[in-house]
Amino acid sequence: MIRVLVVDDHPVVRSGLSGMLSVTDDITVVGEAGDGSEALALVESTRPDVVLMDLRMPRMDGVAATGAIVSGYPSTRVLVLTTYDTDTDILHAVEAGAAGYLLKDTPHADLLNGIRAAARGETVLAPPVAARLMSRLRTPTTPAAAPSPRELEVLAAVARGLSNAEIGRELFIGEATVKTHLQRLFAKLDVDDRTRAVTVAIERGLLPSPGR
Repeated sequence: MIRVLVVDDHPVVRSGLSGMLSVTDDITVVGEAGDGSEALALVESTRPDVVLMDLRMPRMDGVAATGAIVSGYPSTRVLVLTTYDTDTDILHAVEAGAAGYLLKDTPHADLLNGIRAAARGETVLAPPVAARLMSRLRTPTTPAAAPSPRELEVLAAVARGLSNAEIGRELFIGEATVKTHLQRLFAKLDVDDRTRAVTVAIERGLLPSPGR
């Protein structure tokens, strides 16, 4: 039997997956978790063969949990199951050590086969995800341009919790200009949302850490 832990912050999704897997002869669900922290605790107590891992969850997200599981429990394989297929999400999951990356619209039979393949130690990628990775690998990488001083002013205001309209008033620029600065920042930092942009900027020393 393949022992599976289901991790998703939506109870309906968890119960649906667990119900689907429970009627499969060679797969058994050993637990459910609503975030990465709960997943780590359950991996310790249940020692699953495969963890079905959502990405965006409260407290500890799927990427952080994947890295912790892979480093602490090398016999457990993490198979990402998410609705997100952006380059950033895929790369972060793969870099964290995920054994595979499937989307939630994956057909039932393909999901079951993906779990079996992950348990055997194989890599499992949804076709759109594989195509994105291949495209990324084939595209020559060039050093990203550094954020401009004005872009960093905008991002610092985002870090303080200001809305685009509030940032525009504070910096005496239009709201559309604020959005343009943010879009350029997202591209330069290789992120796709405001929270991640602030986090990456702090990690790279572009913004001071909170409390400093």
